Amino acid sequence: MTVLHPRPQFVRENWESLDGVWGFAFDDSQVGVTEQWYDGLPEQTTIQVPFTYETKASGIHDESHHATVWYEKEVTLTTDKNVLLHFEGADYATTVWVNGKVVGEHHGCYTAFSFNIADYMVEGKNRITVRVQDSMDTAQPRGKQRWIKDNFGCWYVQTTGIWKSVWLEYVSPIHIDYVKMTPDVDNRKIDLELETNAWHDGLIAEATITFDGELIEKVSAFVKDGVATMQASVLAKGDPWSMKLWNTETPNLYDIHFSLIEENTEIDHVTSYFGMRKIAIEGDKILLNNEELYQRLILDQGYWQDSDLTPPSVSALELDIDKILEMGYNGVRKHQKVEDNRFLYLCDKKGVLVWSEVGSTYSFSDKAVANFTSEWLEIVKQNYNHPSIITWVPFNESWGVSDIHVNKKQQQFTEGIYYLTKAFDGMRPVITNDGWDHTISDIITLHDYEEIGELFTKRYTDREKLLSNAFQHNRFRHPFAKNYVDKGQPVIISEFGGIAFQSESGWGYGNQVKDEASFIERFDKITGAIQALDYISGFCYTQVSDVQQEINGLLTIDRKDKVDLSAIRAINERRKK
Repeated sequence: MTVLHPRPQFVRENWESLDGVWGFAFDDSQVGVTEQWYDGLPEQTTIQVPFTYETKASGIHDESHHATVWYEKEVTLTTDKNVLLHFEGADYATTVWVNGKVVGEHHGCYTAFSFNIADYMVEGKNRITVRVQDSMDTAQPRGKQRWIKDNFGCWYVQTTGIWKSVWLEYVSPIHIDYVKMTPDVDNRKIDLELETNAWHDGLIAEATITFDGELIEKVSAFVKDGVATMQASVLAKGDPWSMKLWNTETPNLYDIHFSLIEENTEIDHVTSYFGMRKIAIEGDKILLNNEELYQRLILDQGYWQDSDLTPPSVSALELDIDKILEMGYNGVRKHQKVEDNRFLYLCDKKGVLVWSEVGSTYSFSDKAVANFTSEWLEIVKQNYNHPSIITWVPFNESWGVSDIHVNKKQQQFTEGIYYLTKAFDGMRPVITNDGWDHTISDIITLHDYEEIGELFTKRYTDREKLLSNAFQHNRFRHPFAKNYVDKGQPVIISEFGGIAFQSESGWGYGNQVKDEASFIERFDKITGAIQALDYISGFCYTQVSDVQQEINGLLTIDRKDKVDLSAIRAINERRKK
Protein backbone atom coordinates (compact mmCIF):
# COMPACT_ATOMS: atom_id res chain seq x y z
CA MET A 1 0.00 0.00 0.00
CA THR A 2 1.07 3.59 -0.53
CA VAL A 3 1.46 5.81 2.48
CA LEU A 4 -2.15 7.03 2.68
CA HIS A 5 -3.30 6.67 6.28
CA PRO A 6 -5.06 3.31 6.89
CA ARG A 7 -8.07 5.16 8.35
CA PRO A 8 -8.33 8.50 6.53
CA GLN A 9 -11.41 9.49 8.54
CA PHE A 10 -9.66 9.16 11.93
CA VAL A 11 -6.10 10.44 11.65
CA ARG A 12 -3.39 11.11 14.19
CA GLU A 13 -0.03 12.30 12.94
CA ASN A 14 2.12 9.82 14.82
CA TRP A 15 1.65 6.39 13.23
CA GLU A 16 3.74 3.69 11.58
CA SER A 17 2.84 1.05 9.02
CA LEU A 18 3.83 -2.55 9.78
CA ASP A 19 2.96 -3.78 6.29
CA GLY A 20 5.83 -5.62 4.63
CA VAL A 21 7.95 -8.63 5.50
CA TRP A 22 6.91 -10.74 8.52
CA GLY A 23 8.06 -14.13 9.73
CA PHE A 24 5.48 -16.81 8.94
CA ALA A 25 4.74 -20.45 9.73
CA PHE A 26 1.96 -22.98 9.20
CA ASP A 27 0.77 -24.85 12.29
CA ASP A 28 -1.03 -27.82 10.76
CA SER A 29 -0.33 -30.00 13.81
CA GLN A 30 -1.73 -27.37 16.22
CA VAL A 31 1.39 -27.39 18.40
CA GLY A 32 2.26 -23.69 18.34
CA VAL A 33 0.80 -22.74 21.72
CA THR A 34 2.11 -25.86 23.47
CA GLU A 35 5.57 -25.29 22.02
CA GLN A 36 5.39 -21.57 22.85
CA TRP A 37 5.85 -20.23 19.33
CA TYR A 38 4.96 -16.82 20.77
CA ASP A 39 8.54 -16.81 22.09
CA GLY A 40 9.89 -17.30 18.57
CA LEU A 41 8.69 -19.11 15.45
CA PRO A 42 10.59 -22.29 14.50
CA GLU A 43 11.52 -22.94 10.88
CA GLN A 44 9.81 -19.80 9.72
CA THR A 45 9.57 -18.49 6.20
CA THR A 46 8.59 -14.95 5.26
CA ILE A 47 5.35 -13.42 4.02
CA GLN A 48 4.41 -10.04 2.62
CA VAL A 49 1.71 -8.61 4.89
CA PRO A 50 -1.14 -7.80 4.27
CA PHE A 51 -1.40 -10.48 1.58
CA THR A 52 -2.56 -13.93 2.65
CA TYR A 53 -0.48 -17.04 2.02
CA GLU A 54 -2.93 -18.17 -0.68
CA THR A 55 -1.96 -15.27 -2.94
CA LYS A 56 0.94 -14.73 -5.29
CA ALA A 57 1.52 -11.29 -3.77
CA SER A 58 2.31 -12.88 -0.39
CA GLY A 59 5.40 -14.58 -1.79
CA ILE A 60 4.03 -18.02 -0.81
CA HIS A 61 1.07 -18.73 -3.15
CA ASP A 62 -0.26 -21.95 -1.61
CA GLU A 63 -4.02 -22.24 -2.24
CA SER A 64 -4.52 -25.32 -0.05
CA HIS A 65 -6.23 -24.88 3.30
CA HIS A 66 -4.13 -24.45 6.45
CA ALA A 67 -6.33 -23.86 9.48
CA THR A 68 -3.71 -22.17 11.70
CA VAL A 69 -1.02 -19.70 10.72
CA TRP A 70 1.49 -17.69 12.74
CA TYR A 71 3.20 -14.34 12.11
CA GLU A 72 6.13 -12.64 13.81
CA LYS A 73 7.71 -9.21 13.48
CA GLU A 74 10.33 -7.30 15.46
CA VAL A 75 9.66 -3.59 15.92
CA THR A 76 11.48 -0.81 17.73
CA LEU A 77 9.28 1.11 20.16
CA THR A 78 9.64 3.93 22.63
CA THR A 79 7.90 3.73 26.00
CA ASP A 80 7.24 7.45 26.47
CA LYS A 81 3.75 7.08 24.91
CA ASN A 82 1.03 4.49 24.75
CA VAL A 83 1.02 2.44 21.57
CA LEU A 84 -2.06 1.06 19.82
CA LEU A 85 -1.52 -1.97 17.59
CA HIS A 86 -4.12 -1.92 14.81
CA PHE A 87 -5.30 -4.71 12.53
CA GLU A 88 -7.61 -3.60 9.73
CA GLY A 89 -8.66 -7.19 9.11
CA ALA A 90 -7.61 -10.77 9.92
CA ASP A 91 -9.63 -13.89 9.20
CA TYR A 92 -10.81 -15.37 11.57
CA ALA A 93 -9.82 -16.03 15.24
CA THR A 94 -6.80 -13.87 16.06
CA THR A 95 -4.57 -13.98 19.15
CA VAL A 96 -1.79 -11.44 19.64
CA TRP A 97 1.30 -11.64 21.86
CA VAL A 98 3.88 -8.94 22.54
CA ASN A 99 7.18 -10.18 23.95
CA GLY A 100 5.58 -13.53 24.74
CA LYS A 101 2.60 -12.12 26.68
CA VAL A 102 -0.99 -12.38 25.46
CA VAL A 103 -2.35 -8.95 24.55
CA GLY A 104 -5.80 -9.91 23.32
CA GLU A 105 -8.04 -11.83 20.94
CA HIS A 106 -10.54 -11.00 18.22
CA HIS A 107 -13.05 -13.06 16.24
CA GLY A 108 -14.17 -11.95 12.80
CA CYS A 109 -12.97 -11.42 9.25
CA TYR A 110 -14.31 -8.11 7.99
CA THR A 111 -13.81 -5.77 10.96
CA ALA A 112 -10.87 -3.83 12.31
CA PHE A 113 -9.57 -4.26 15.85
CA SER A 114 -6.89 -2.76 18.08
CA PHE A 115 -4.93 -3.46 21.25
CA ASN A 116 -3.18 -1.07 23.62
CA ILE A 117 0.23 -2.70 24.05
CA ALA A 118 1.70 -0.17 26.50
CA ASP A 119 1.83 -2.67 29.38
CA TYR A 120 3.59 -5.31 27.29
CA MET A 121 6.31 -3.43 25.43
CA VAL A 122 9.82 -2.41 26.40
CA GLU A 123 12.10 0.38 25.26
CA GLY A 124 13.80 -0.66 22.03
CA LYS A 125 13.19 -3.97 20.25
CA ASN A 126 9.87 -5.78 20.73
CA ARG A 127 8.49 -8.98 19.22
CA ILE A 128 4.90 -9.05 17.96
CA THR A 129 3.48 -12.53 17.41
CA VAL A 130 0.11 -13.28 15.83
CA ARG A 131 -1.76 -16.56 15.51
CA VAL A 132 -4.82 -16.74 13.26
CA GLN A 133 -7.14 -19.74 13.08
CA ASP A 134 -9.53 -19.99 10.14
CA SER A 135 -11.58 -23.14 9.66
CA MET A 136 -13.96 -24.04 6.84
CA ASP A 137 -16.86 -23.59 9.27
CA THR A 138 -20.02 -22.33 7.55
CA ALA A 139 -21.17 -20.76 10.84
CA GLN A 140 -18.57 -17.99 10.56
CA PRO A 141 -19.10 -15.09 8.13
CA ARG A 142 -17.30 -16.22 4.97
CA GLY A 143 -18.58 -14.18 2.08
CA LYS A 144 -17.25 -15.52 -1.21
CA GLN A 145 -14.66 -17.81 0.38
CA ARG A 146 -15.08 -21.48 -0.44
CA TRP A 147 -15.64 -24.00 2.36
CA ILE A 148 -14.65 -27.09 0.42
CA LYS A 149 -11.36 -28.03 -1.24
CA ASP A 150 -11.96 -26.49 -4.67
CA ASN A 151 -13.68 -23.45 -6.13
CA PHE A 152 -17.30 -23.91 -7.17
CA GLY A 153 -20.10 -21.74 -8.54
CA CYS A 154 -19.39 -18.17 -7.42
CA TRP A 155 -17.20 -19.12 -4.46
CA TYR A 156 -13.46 -18.70 -4.61
CA VAL A 157 -10.16 -19.44 -2.86
CA GLN A 158 -10.36 -18.91 0.90
CA THR A 159 -8.65 -16.00 2.67
CA THR A 160 -6.69 -17.00 5.78
CA GLY A 161 -5.02 -14.75 8.31
CA ILE A 162 -3.99 -11.11 8.02
CA TRP A 163 -5.48 -9.62 4.85
CA LYS A 164 -5.58 -5.90 5.62
CA SER A 165 -3.01 -3.42 6.86
CA VAL A 166 -1.32 -3.63 10.27
CA TRP A 167 -0.04 -0.46 11.89
CA LEU A 168 1.03 1.26 15.09
CA GLU A 169 -0.30 4.49 16.52
CA TYR A 170 1.22 6.53 19.36
CA VAL A 171 -1.35 8.05 21.73
CA SER A 172 -1.63 9.57 25.18
CA PRO A 173 -2.86 7.31 28.03
CA ILE A 174 -6.27 9.05 27.89
CA HIS A 175 -7.37 9.53 24.29
CA ILE A 176 -10.29 9.70 21.89
CA ASP A 177 -11.52 6.20 21.14
CA TYR A 178 -14.45 6.76 18.78
CA VAL A 179 -16.45 9.56 17.20
CA LYS A 180 -19.99 9.33 15.80
CA MET A 181 -21.01 12.07 13.38
CA THR A 182 -24.66 12.38 12.33
CA PRO A 183 -25.55 15.00 9.71
CA ASP A 184 -28.86 16.85 10.09
CA VAL A 185 -29.41 18.39 6.67
CA ASP A 186 -32.85 19.81 7.39
CA ASN A 187 -31.57 21.78 10.39
CA ARG A 188 -28.14 22.49 8.87
CA LYS A 189 -26.30 20.96 11.81
CA ILE A 190 -24.04 18.05 12.67
CA ASP A 191 -24.54 15.98 15.83
CA LEU A 192 -21.32 14.74 17.43
CA GLU A 193 -20.72 12.05 20.02
CA LEU A 194 -17.17 11.48 21.23
CA GLU A 195 -16.01 8.55 23.35
CA THR A 196 -12.75 8.30 25.29
CA ASN A 197 -10.89 5.11 26.09
CA ALA A 198 -11.40 5.55 29.85
CA TRP A 199 -13.43 7.57 32.33
CA HIS A 200 -11.41 10.50 33.57
CA ASP A 201 -12.48 13.65 35.43
CA GLY A 202 -11.87 17.14 34.14
CA LEU A 203 -11.73 16.50 30.39
CA ILE A 204 -13.14 18.81 27.74
CA ALA A 205 -13.83 17.74 24.15
CA GLU A 206 -13.54 20.31 21.38
CA ALA A 207 -14.58 20.11 17.73
CA THR A 208 -13.47 22.62 15.10
CA ILE A 209 -15.19 22.55 11.70
CA THR A 210 -13.71 24.13 8.58
CA PHE A 211 -14.55 24.13 4.88
CA ASP A 212 -11.83 24.95 2.35
CA GLY A 213 -9.80 26.33 5.25
CA GLU A 214 -12.52 28.70 6.46
CA LEU A 215 -13.65 28.35 10.07
CA ILE A 216 -17.30 27.32 10.22
CA GLU A 217 -17.90 26.49 13.88
CA LYS A 218 -16.09 25.56 17.07
CA VAL A 219 -17.92 23.76 19.88
CA SER A 220 -16.93 22.09 23.13
CA ALA A 221 -18.42 19.98 25.91
CA PHE A 222 -17.36 18.36 29.16
CA VAL A 223 -16.62 14.65 28.98
CA LYS A 224 -18.89 12.79 31.39
CA ASP A 225 -18.52 9.06 32.00
CA GLY A 226 -16.25 8.84 28.97
CA VAL A 227 -18.70 10.52 26.56
CA ALA A 228 -19.15 14.05 25.22
CA THR A 229 -22.04 15.14 23.01
CA MET A 230 -22.03 18.28 20.89
CA GLN A 231 -24.03 19.90 18.11
CA ALA A 232 -22.57 22.31 15.60
CA SER A 233 -23.87 24.50 12.81
CA VAL A 234 -22.42 23.98 9.34
CA LEU A 235 -23.33 27.47 8.12
CA ALA A 236 -20.53 29.87 7.29
CA LYS A 237 -20.97 33.02 9.41
CA GLY A 238 -24.61 32.13 9.91
CA ASP A 239 -25.41 32.40 6.19
CA PRO A 240 -28.53 30.18 5.76
CA TRP A 241 -27.57 29.35 2.15
CA SER A 242 -23.98 28.36 2.83
CA MET A 243 -24.43 24.68 3.71
CA LYS A 244 -22.35 22.50 1.38
CA LEU A 245 -24.19 19.28 0.58
CA TRP A 246 -22.58 15.95 -0.24
CA ASN A 247 -23.99 14.29 -3.34
CA THR A 248 -22.80 12.45 -6.44
CA GLU A 249 -22.26 15.65 -8.43
CA THR A 250 -20.65 17.78 -5.72
CA PRO A 251 -19.29 15.54 -2.95
CA ASN A 252 -18.46 18.35 -0.53
CA LEU A 253 -16.59 17.32 2.60
CA TYR A 254 -16.17 19.40 5.76
CA ASP A 255 -12.95 19.01 7.73
CA ILE A 256 -13.29 18.53 11.47
CA HIS A 257 -10.63 18.48 14.18
CA PHE A 258 -11.30 16.86 17.54
CA SER A 259 -9.26 17.78 20.60
CA LEU A 260 -9.21 16.38 24.11
CA ILE A 261 -8.27 19.01 26.69
CA GLU A 262 -7.04 18.47 30.25
CA GLU A 263 -6.11 21.47 32.41
CA ASN A 264 -5.91 23.76 29.35
CA THR A 265 -3.54 21.36 27.59
CA GLU A 266 -4.39 19.37 24.48
CA ILE A 267 -3.66 15.70 25.21
CA ASP A 268 -5.09 14.21 22.01
CA HIS A 269 -5.91 15.43 18.52
CA VAL A 270 -7.74 13.62 15.72
CA THR A 271 -8.41 14.90 12.21
CA SER A 272 -11.52 13.76 10.38
CA TYR A 273 -14.15 14.85 7.86
CA PHE A 274 -17.87 14.48 7.24
CA GLY A 275 -20.42 15.01 4.51
CA MET A 276 -23.79 16.72 4.87
CA ARG A 277 -26.15 14.30 3.19
CA LYS A 278 -29.58 12.93 3.94
CA ILE A 279 -30.88 9.60 2.67
CA ALA A 280 -34.60 9.01 3.11
CA ILE A 281 -37.55 7.06 1.77
CA GLU A 282 -40.91 8.61 0.96
CA GLY A 283 -43.46 6.16 -0.38
CA ASP A 284 -41.87 4.26 -3.25
CA LYS A 285 -39.10 6.84 -3.81
CA ILE A 286 -35.57 7.08 -2.44
CA LEU A 287 -34.42 10.61 -1.71
CA LEU A 288 -30.91 12.02 -1.47
CA ASN A 289 -30.94 15.44 0.19
CA ASN A 290 -34.73 15.57 -0.32
CA GLU A 291 -34.44 14.99 -4.08
CA GLU A 292 -35.40 11.79 -5.89
CA LEU A 293 -32.45 9.46 -6.41
CA TYR A 294 -32.13 6.98 -9.27
CA GLN A 295 -29.37 4.52 -8.48
CA ARG A 296 -27.13 3.21 -11.26
CA LEU A 297 -25.07 0.70 -9.31
CA ILE A 298 -22.56 -1.95 -10.23
CA LEU A 299 -21.73 -5.02 -8.17
CA ASP A 300 -18.11 -5.12 -7.01
CA GLN A 301 -16.62 -8.15 -5.28
CA GLY A 302 -13.20 -6.58 -4.75
CA TYR A 303 -10.90 -9.36 -5.98
CA TRP A 304 -7.56 -8.90 -7.74
CA GLN A 305 -5.49 -11.22 -9.88
CA ASP A 306 -2.48 -11.74 -7.62
CA SER A 307 -3.87 -10.67 -4.24
CA ASP A 308 -7.48 -11.93 -4.09
CA LEU A 309 -9.45 -9.95 -1.45
CA THR A 310 -6.56 -7.61 -0.60
CA PRO A 311 -6.17 -4.62 -2.92
CA PRO A 312 -2.61 -4.52 -4.30
CA SER A 313 -2.38 -0.75 -3.75
CA VAL A 314 -4.40 2.37 -3.08
CA SER A 315 -4.00 3.25 -6.75
CA ALA A 316 -5.72 -0.05 -7.62
CA LEU A 317 -8.69 0.98 -5.47
CA GLU A 318 -8.80 4.37 -7.15
CA LEU A 319 -8.60 2.79 -10.60
CA ASP A 320 -11.68 0.69 -9.88
CA ILE A 321 -13.63 3.72 -8.68
CA ASP A 322 -12.58 5.79 -11.69
CA LYS A 323 -13.60 2.96 -14.04
CA ILE A 324 -16.98 2.70 -12.31
CA LEU A 325 -17.55 6.43 -12.86
CA GLU A 326 -16.27 6.23 -16.43
CA MET A 327 -18.92 3.59 -17.17
CA GLY A 328 -21.71 5.91 -16.04
CA TYR A 329 -22.51 4.33 -12.69
CA ASN A 330 -23.14 6.52 -9.66
CA GLY A 331 -22.64 3.84 -7.04
CA VAL A 332 -21.35 0.44 -6.10
CA ARG A 333 -22.78 -2.52 -4.27
CA LYS A 334 -19.73 -3.83 -2.40
CA HIS A 335 -20.66 -7.48 -2.47
CA GLN A 336 -19.96 -9.88 0.42
CA LYS A 337 -17.01 -7.84 1.62
CA VAL A 338 -16.10 -4.85 3.74
CA GLU A 339 -13.54 -3.00 1.68
CA ASP A 340 -10.41 -1.18 2.80
CA ASN A 341 -11.11 2.13 4.57
CA ARG A 342 -9.19 3.91 1.85
CA PHE A 343 -11.76 2.71 -0.69
CA LEU A 344 -14.56 4.27 1.35
CA TYR A 345 -12.52 7.46 1.69
CA LEU A 346 -12.15 7.63 -2.09
CA CYS A 347 -15.89 7.04 -2.52
CA ASP A 348 -16.56 9.83 -0.02
CA LYS A 349 -14.19 12.10 -1.94
CA LYS A 350 -15.43 11.25 -5.44
CA GLY A 351 -19.16 11.08 -4.72
CA VAL A 352 -19.75 7.36 -5.22
CA LEU A 353 -22.77 5.79 -3.49
CA VAL A 354 -22.06 2.58 -1.56
CA TRP A 355 -24.23 -0.31 -0.42
CA SER A 356 -22.40 -1.96 2.47
CA GLU A 357 -22.62 -5.73 3.01
CA VAL A 358 -20.89 -8.36 5.09
CA GLY A 359 -19.71 -11.85 4.22
CA SER A 360 -22.52 -14.36 4.69
CA THR A 361 -22.59 -17.43 6.85
CA TYR A 362 -23.86 -20.57 5.11
CA SER A 363 -25.64 -22.38 7.91
CA PHE A 364 -28.20 -21.43 10.53
CA SER A 365 -27.45 -22.21 14.17
CA ASP A 366 -27.04 -20.45 17.50
CA LYS A 367 -23.33 -20.20 16.74
CA ALA A 368 -23.92 -18.67 13.31
CA VAL A 369 -26.40 -16.16 14.73
CA ALA A 370 -23.92 -15.07 17.42
CA ASN A 371 -20.98 -14.83 15.01
CA PHE A 372 -22.94 -12.88 12.44
CA THR A 373 -24.61 -10.47 14.86
CA SER A 374 -21.35 -9.56 16.59
CA GLU A 375 -19.50 -8.89 13.36
CA TRP A 376 -22.36 -7.02 11.71
CA LEU A 377 -22.75 -4.57 14.58
CA GLU A 378 -18.99 -3.91 14.51
CA ILE A 379 -19.24 -3.10 10.80
CA VAL A 380 -22.13 -0.68 11.23
CA LYS A 381 -20.31 1.17 14.02
CA GLN A 382 -16.96 1.28 12.25
CA ASN A 383 -18.32 2.57 8.94
CA TYR A 384 -21.17 4.76 10.21
CA ASN A 385 -19.48 8.09 9.46
CA HIS A 386 -18.91 7.59 5.72
CA PRO A 387 -21.32 9.76 3.70
CA SER A 388 -20.89 7.48 0.68
CA ILE A 389 -22.58 4.56 2.47
CA ILE A 390 -26.32 5.01 1.92
CA THR A 391 -27.66 1.47 2.48
CA TRP A 392 -26.95 -1.46 4.80
CA VAL A 393 -27.37 -4.97 3.36
CA PRO A 394 -26.86 -7.65 6.04
CA PHE A 395 -28.23 -10.65 4.10
CA ASN A 396 -28.02 -11.77 0.48
CA GLU A 397 -30.14 -14.36 -1.34
CA SER A 398 -31.05 -16.19 1.89
CA TRP A 399 -27.45 -17.27 2.44
CA GLY A 400 -27.22 -18.40 6.05
CA VAL A 401 -31.03 -18.35 6.30
CA SER A 402 -31.85 -20.82 3.56
CA ASP A 403 -35.33 -21.68 4.89
CA ILE A 404 -36.39 -18.09 5.51
CA HIS A 405 -39.43 -18.38 3.25
CA VAL A 406 -41.23 -20.48 5.88
CA ASN A 407 -38.91 -20.72 8.91
CA LYS A 408 -40.07 -18.34 11.64
CA LYS A 409 -36.76 -18.37 13.55
CA GLN A 410 -34.83 -17.35 10.46
CA GLN A 411 -37.37 -14.63 9.71
CA GLN A 412 -37.06 -13.34 13.27
CA PHE A 413 -33.28 -13.35 12.97
CA THR A 414 -33.40 -11.02 9.97
CA GLU A 415 -35.94 -8.82 11.76
CA GLY A 416 -33.65 -8.67 14.79
CA ILE A 417 -30.69 -7.58 12.66
CA TYR A 418 -32.90 -4.97 10.98
CA TYR A 419 -33.95 -3.43 14.29
CA LEU A 420 -30.47 -3.63 15.83
CA THR A 421 -29.10 -1.79 12.80
CA LYS A 422 -31.84 0.84 13.08
CA ALA A 423 -31.12 1.26 16.80
CA PHE A 424 -27.57 2.39 16.01
CA ASP A 425 -28.26 4.06 12.67
CA GLY A 426 -31.65 5.65 12.12
CA MET A 427 -30.47 7.38 8.93
CA ARG A 428 -29.92 4.68 6.37
CA PRO A 429 -32.26 2.18 4.70
CA VAL A 430 -31.73 -1.48 5.56
CA ILE A 431 -32.30 -4.29 3.05
CA THR A 432 -32.74 -7.44 5.08
CA ASN A 433 -32.40 -10.12 2.39
CA ASP A 434 -31.21 -8.78 -0.92
CA GLY A 435 -32.68 -10.60 -3.91
CA TRP A 436 -35.81 -12.36 -2.69
CA ASP A 437 -37.73 -13.63 0.35
CA HIS A 438 -37.76 -10.23 2.03
CA THR A 439 -39.01 -9.87 5.59
CA ILE A 440 -38.91 -6.33 7.02
CA SER A 441 -37.05 -4.25 4.46
CA ASP A 442 -36.89 -0.56 3.57
CA ILE A 443 -36.27 -1.34 -0.10
CA ILE A 444 -37.52 -4.34 -2.07
CA THR A 445 -34.65 -5.67 -4.16
CA LEU A 446 -34.89 -8.38 -6.78
CA HIS A 447 -32.26 -10.40 -8.62
CA ASP A 448 -33.02 -11.46 -12.18
CA TYR A 449 -30.53 -12.63 -14.80
CA GLU A 450 -33.01 -12.65 -17.67
CA GLU A 451 -31.08 -12.09 -20.91
CA ILE A 452 -33.99 -10.98 -23.14
CA GLY A 453 -35.10 -7.39 -22.67
CA GLU A 454 -38.67 -7.98 -23.84
CA LEU A 455 -39.17 -10.66 -21.19
CA PHE A 456 -37.84 -8.27 -18.56
CA THR A 457 -40.46 -5.74 -19.62
CA LYS A 458 -43.28 -8.29 -19.61
CA ARG A 459 -42.34 -9.64 -16.20
CA TYR A 460 -41.99 -6.30 -14.41
CA THR A 461 -44.60 -4.02 -15.98
CA ASP A 462 -47.29 -4.77 -13.38
CA ARG A 463 -45.89 -3.88 -9.95
CA GLU A 464 -48.88 -5.22 -8.04
CA LYS A 465 -48.65 -8.58 -9.77
CA LEU A 466 -44.87 -8.70 -9.40
CA LEU A 467 -44.99 -8.19 -5.62
CA SER A 468 -48.14 -10.18 -4.88
CA ASN A 469 -46.04 -13.23 -3.94
CA ALA A 470 -48.09 -15.25 -6.41
CA PHE A 471 -45.25 -14.40 -8.78
CA GLN A 472 -41.97 -16.32 -8.80
CA HIS A 473 -38.84 -14.95 -10.40
CA ASN A 474 -35.14 -15.87 -10.41
CA ARG A 475 -34.87 -19.62 -9.69
CA PHE A 476 -38.50 -19.85 -8.55
CA ARG A 477 -38.07 -17.42 -5.67
CA HIS A 478 -40.74 -15.15 -4.22
CA PRO A 479 -40.25 -11.43 -3.49
CA PHE A 480 -41.37 -11.93 0.13
CA ALA A 481 -41.04 -14.60 2.78
CA LYS A 482 -44.31 -16.14 3.89
CA ASN A 483 -46.61 -13.76 5.81
CA TYR A 484 -44.77 -10.64 4.60
CA VAL A 485 -46.28 -8.30 2.01
CA ASP A 486 -45.52 -5.28 -0.12
CA LYS A 487 -45.96 -2.04 1.84
CA GLY A 488 -45.26 0.28 -1.05
CA GLN A 489 -41.48 0.45 -0.60
CA PRO A 490 -39.10 1.44 -3.39
CA VAL A 491 -38.08 -1.37 -5.76
CA ILE A 492 -34.60 -1.89 -7.20
CA ILE A 493 -33.31 -4.64 -9.51
CA SER A 494 -30.15 -5.20 -7.49
CA GLU A 495 -28.60 -7.95 -9.61
CA PHE A 496 -28.92 -8.46 -13.35
CA GLY A 497 -26.73 -8.88 -16.41
CA GLY A 498 -23.60 -10.89 -15.75
CA ILE A 499 -22.90 -11.16 -19.48
CA ALA A 500 -19.86 -13.23 -20.43
CA PHE A 501 -17.97 -13.69 -23.68
CA GLN A 502 -17.56 -17.17 -25.12
CA SER A 503 -14.74 -19.00 -23.35
CA GLU A 504 -13.47 -22.53 -22.90
CA SER A 505 -13.49 -22.06 -19.13
CA GLY A 506 -15.34 -19.95 -16.60
CA TRP A 507 -18.94 -18.87 -16.66
CA GLY A 508 -21.40 -15.98 -16.76
CA TYR A 509 -25.18 -15.69 -16.64
CA GLY A 510 -27.25 -16.82 -19.63
CA ASN A 511 -25.80 -17.68 -23.02
CA GLN A 512 -22.31 -16.42 -23.66
CA VAL A 513 -21.91 -13.79 -26.38
CA LYS A 514 -19.54 -14.11 -29.31
CA ASP A 515 -18.40 -10.51 -29.84
CA GLU A 516 -18.56 -6.95 -28.54
CA ALA A 517 -21.54 -6.02 -30.69
CA SER A 518 -23.57 -8.90 -29.23
CA PHE A 519 -22.49 -7.88 -25.72
CA ILE A 520 -23.55 -4.25 -26.16
CA GLU A 521 -26.84 -5.27 -27.78
CA ARG A 522 -27.84 -7.48 -24.84
CA PHE A 523 -26.59 -4.96 -22.28
CA ASP A 524 -28.60 -2.23 -24.01
CA LYS A 525 -31.84 -4.21 -24.10
CA ILE A 526 -31.86 -5.50 -20.53
CA THR A 527 -30.70 -2.19 -19.05
CA GLY A 528 -33.19 -0.28 -21.17
CA ALA A 529 -36.02 -2.56 -20.07
CA ILE A 530 -35.32 -1.68 -16.42
CA GLN A 531 -34.89 2.03 -17.13
CA ALA A 532 -38.30 2.13 -18.84
CA LEU A 533 -40.11 1.02 -15.67
CA ASP A 534 -41.08 4.22 -13.85
CA TYR A 535 -41.62 2.60 -10.45
CA ILE A 536 -38.15 1.01 -10.37
CA SER A 537 -35.74 3.22 -8.41
CA GLY A 538 -32.55 1.86 -9.90
CA PHE A 539 -30.47 -1.15 -10.78
CA CYS A 540 -27.21 -2.94 -10.01
CA TYR A 541 -25.34 -4.63 -12.86
CA THR A 542 -23.17 -7.70 -12.27
CA GLN A 543 -20.24 -6.87 -12.25
CA VAL A 544 -17.10 -4.67 -12.32
CA SER A 545 -14.50 -7.31 -13.14
CA ASP A 546 -13.97 -11.02 -13.64
CA VAL A 547 -13.32 -12.99 -10.45
CA GLN A 548 -11.42 -16.25 -10.80
CA GLN A 549 -13.82 -18.67 -12.57
CA GLU A 550 -16.61 -16.07 -12.84
CA ILE A 551 -15.85 -14.26 -16.11
CA ASN A 552 -18.80 -11.88 -16.36
CA GLY A 553 -17.14 -8.57 -15.56
CA LEU A 554 -17.08 -5.45 -17.70
CA LEU A 555 -13.34 -5.55 -16.99
CA THR A 556 -10.96 -8.49 -16.91
CA ILE A 557 -9.45 -9.56 -13.59
CA ASP A 558 -6.41 -7.39 -14.41
CA ARG A 559 -8.75 -4.43 -15.12
CA LYS A 560 -8.60 -4.29 -18.91
CA ASP A 561 -11.72 -3.05 -20.70
CA LYS A 562 -13.70 -5.80 -22.44
CA VAL A 563 -15.94 -3.42 -24.37
CA ASP A 564 -16.15 0.25 -25.26
CA LEU A 565 -16.86 1.85 -21.89
CA SER A 566 -18.27 4.98 -23.50
CA ALA A 567 -21.05 2.82 -24.98
CA ILE A 568 -21.80 1.42 -21.52
CA ARG A 569 -21.87 4.94 -20.12
CA ALA A 570 -24.25 6.21 -22.79
CA ILE A 571 -26.71 3.40 -22.05
CA ASN A 572 -26.49 3.80 -18.27
CA GLU A 573 -27.03 7.55 -18.36
CA ARG A 574 -30.18 7.48 -20.47
CA ARG A 575 -32.09 7.65 -17.21
CA LYS A 576 -30.70 9.71 -14.37
CA LYS A 577 -33.85 10.26 -12.28
